[in-house]
Amino acid sequence: MKKVLFIAALVMITNLGFGQDFTKGLWYNAEKTSKLQFYKKGEKLCAKIVWLEEPNKNGKPKVDDLNPKANLKSRPLMGLTLLEGLEKVDEKVWDDGTIYNPKDGKTYTCKITLENNNLISLRGYMGISLIGKTSAWTRAE
Repeated sequence: MKKVLFIAALVMITNLGFGQDFTKGLWYNAEKTSKLQFYKKGEKLCAKIVWLEEPNKNGKPKVDDLNPKANLKSRPLMGLTLLEGLEKVDEKVWDDGTIYNPKDGKTYTCKITLENNNLISLRGYMGISLIGKTSAWTRAE
């Protein structure tokens, strides 16, 4: 009986997303126009673009043309690291990182919360967390 209860508990925990590494696999951004892959740099969590719905503009690969730094305007969006420096708080939360938004060329502080195995909430903000935006990213694969 104890074995059955243990297995049932394990299945429930797995289905809730706990015990699984959400950083594995690919994730869609909120608009589903890009897929991102998480990776660890030491103990910190990062994510880069590995797929774009529209990878080209005028027949050429899209670049970071809205970046305020002139020397970065020509870097390709494909392979670009958007999330950097996130620190693990617990199994469901990574905090104190940054997210770069190529749509406005700005970098924001960010926090990621695992809602379930196929959904994460990403909160980007400047200054304090109350002034910001939360977007839902869904598992792609």
